[in-house]
Amino acid sequence: MRSRAAILYEYGRPWSVEEFELDPPRAGEVLLRLAATGLCHSDEHIRQGRLAAPPDVLRSLGLPAMSPTIGGHEGSGVVVEVGDGVTGFAPGDHVVTSFVAVCGQCRWCASGMEYLCDTGSGTLAPGMPTDGTFRHHSADGRDLGHVSKIGAFAEHTVVSANSLVKIDPNFPLVPAALLACAVPTGYGSAARRANVRGGDTVVVIGVGGIGTAAVQGARISGAARIVAVDPIEFKRESARTFGATHQAATAAEAIDHVRELTRGVMADAVVVSVSMIGAADVGAALALTRKGGTCVLTGLPMPATSSIDVTLQDFILMNKTLCGTVFGSCNPKSDIALLATMYESGQLLLDEMITKRYGLDEINEAYSDLAAGELIRGVIDFGIG
Repeated sequence: MRSRAAILYEYGRPWSVEEFELDPPRAGEVLLRLAATGLCHSDEHIRQGRLAAPPDVLRSLGLPAMSPTIGGHEGSGVVVEVGDGVTGFAPGDHVVTSFVAVCGQCRWCASGMEYLCDTGSGTLAPGMPTDGTFRHHSADGRDLGHVSKIGAFAEHTVVSANSLVKIDPNFPLVPAALLACAVPTGYGSAARRANVRGGDTVVVIGVGGIGTAAVQGARISGAARIVAVDPIEFKRESARTFGATHQAATAAEAIDHVRELTRGVMADAVVVSVSMIGAADVGAALALTRKGGTCVLTGLPMPATSSIDVTLQDFILMNKTLCGTVFGSCNPKSDIALLATMYESGQLLLDEMITKRYGLDEINEAYSDLAAGELIRGVIDFGIG
């Protein structure tokens, strides 16, 4: 069948919205009609080539510097068709995509850590995760990759059944898209990885889509004080809607503020959710973290970033914990449903996170707005739900 998608042909170039050819789903796969797609910074980093492996590494693996790719990983939609062997989904089901595929069989899934699934860890390899071949093809016949094995910047896509989570058919599909990435990643960074508890003081550095969800995770977990740190005033002010009690423009500015708030103890938890973490960000975040506190790195660094700027003696002697997280250490199969319930009960705000809706043809305009700091979360609305 033919459909339309935003395709990247060359790093640094705009997304090209055009028709492409899509094969039917094979064994273990599902054809999906997208309802909405969240505009994540990760896709912008991919467009700019910031997440690409160094050219010499790619050459050593026999891989090209750049392969044409359909963008997008944060999506919601409706099942159109299922391939052989798919028993958990049927045409008409409403689903949320998960950029972490979940096999349910590996050591990590069996241990309750679906976010570390062995299948999910292969989502950056070319081709379908089911058999390594391609379902997406450009109009001139070239095979197309699809980001995180999702390719949500498209009206239709084919994905592994392991990359989908079914939701209630009455759940609104546009806000549901945020449950695919931003919300579990941010919420889980605070509630799961940092283990925020009642009365805690929490600092969230970077309050875009993921950071705003981290603020909500801290609030829902009972944090007494939540400091939103961001250089953009619009984002700092918006964070108050989601539970932030204080704000600062920079981590350096926040240090004196947090010291005063806590009588010198500092923050129980710090979540670093800037769009791209640099070496200096880690040291600044640890300076905000109390003795025995936890600092969670949620944003991505560039692949070439191999060291961080940390005062080791302070880090060690103060017994601090520095940790990473993927998907907020949430389990897609259970936590997406949990977050949906929180939304329905009014605890979790999703609609308020969506600053603006766009059509697929407006994707480059949307990312310009994101780069200008005008969005908490922008969403491509395909108009079906």
